[in-house]
Amino acid sequence: MLLALAQWLAEDVRFFSVFNYITLRTMLAAMTALFISFMVGPAMIRKLTAYKIGQSVRNDGPQTHLVKAGTPTMGGALILTSIAITTLLWGDLHNHYVWVVLLTTLGFGVVGWVDDYRKVVHRNPKGLSAKAKMFWQSIIATVVAVYLWKTATVPAQTELIIPFLKYLTFSLTAFGFIALTYFVIVGTSNAVNLTDGLDGLAIMPTVMVSSALAFFAYVAGNVVFAKYLGVPYVPGAGELAVFCGGVAGAGLAFLWFNAYPAEVFMGDVGALALGAALGVVAVIVRQELVLFIMGGVFVVETLSVVIQVASFKLTGKRVFRMAPLHHHYELKGWKETQVVVRFWIITMMLVLLGLATLKLR
Repeated sequence: MLLALAQWLAEDVRFFSVFNYITLRTMLAAMTALFISFMVGPAMIRKLTAYKIGQSVRNDGPQTHLVKAGTPTMGGALILTSIAITTLLWGDLHNHYVWVVLLTTLGFGVVGWVDDYRKVVHRNPKGLSAKAKMFWQSIIATVVAVYLWKTATVPAQTELIIPFLKYLTFSLTAFGFIALTYFVIVGTSNAVNLTDGLDGLAIMPTVMVSSALAFFAYVAGNVVFAKYLGVPYVPGAGELAVFCGGVAGAGLAFLWFNAYPAEVFMGDVGALALGAALGVVAVIVRQELVLFIMGGVFVVETLSVVIQVASFKLTGKRVFRMAPLHHHYELKGWKETQVVVRFWIITMMLVLLGLATLKLR
C-alpha cells in the first residue's frame, strides 16, 4: 500500500521514486516488523497470561523444563501479524508471488492456531490430530504447488538446480515439481516445529535462513545478477526479498521476548507458518537444496525424531536419550543456553555455506 502511494507521489515528487528499490523496501520491511512487534508484544503477552493460555510441559523431558509450564504460548500470532502488515505495506501487491507466500504462511498459521487453541484453551493434550494436521498442510501445499506449476512462464521456474554445479540442472515434470514442492513446504514446516523446543532455538535460525533467502530472491529476480551468478532468473521473485525482510524483522523482535528465560512461546501457529514460509520462498527462487543446507539444524532435528521412532519400533531400543536432538544434548548435561547458542553457530556456518553456492559453482 505504501509502495503504491509512493509511486503515485513520485509522479510529482521525484524523491519518492526511491521506494521502487527492492533493497530499500526490504530494510524498511524489517524495521517495520520490528517496530510492530515491539509495540504489540508486551500487551499480547499480558493478554495471553490473563487468559491463562499457557504451555504444557512433558513430564518425561528434562526436569529443568518443568518451570516453563504455564508460560504464554501462541505468540506466533504476533509474528504473523507483523509479517502480514509489513508485507501489505511495503510489498508490490500486483506481484502474485507476494500473495502466494503470504497466503501460504497464513494458511499454515491457521492450522497451527487450531492445534494450539485446542491444546491450551480446550485443554485437549492431543490438539489437532496428526492426521488432520497433515491433511490440511497437504491441501495447502498441493494447491500452492499446482499453482506455481501452472503459472510458470519460463523453464527456469520449474528446474531443479544442484548447488556448487553451475550447469547441472534437471527439468522437472509436472508430477516431479509438484511432489518436490509439496515435500519442501510440508517438510520445512514440520521441521521448524520440531526444532521449536527451547527458548530461542527455532526463531534465530529462521531469521538467518530468511535473511539469506532474501538475498537469493533479490538475485533471482534481477536478470543481470542472475546471469552473472549463474542462477535461474525468475521474473518477479525479487519482491520476495521484502517478505523475507519482514520475516527477519518480526523474528528478531520475537526473540526479544523468547530469549531465555522465555516470556512467550511461538507455538505451532508460529512454527508451522514460518517453516512453510521458508519452504515456499525456496521453491520459488529455485533453491530447495540450498535450503536443505542452510536449514541443516532443522533437518537434523527432524531426522533424530525419525531415527528414534524407527529404532524403537524395530528394535525396542532408542538411539538418542530423547528426541528431538536438542533434548538429547540437554540430558547429556548441556545447559539449555549452550544448546541454543551452539545450534545458532552451526546455522550461521551453514547459511554462509549456502550463500557460498552463489560463487562456488
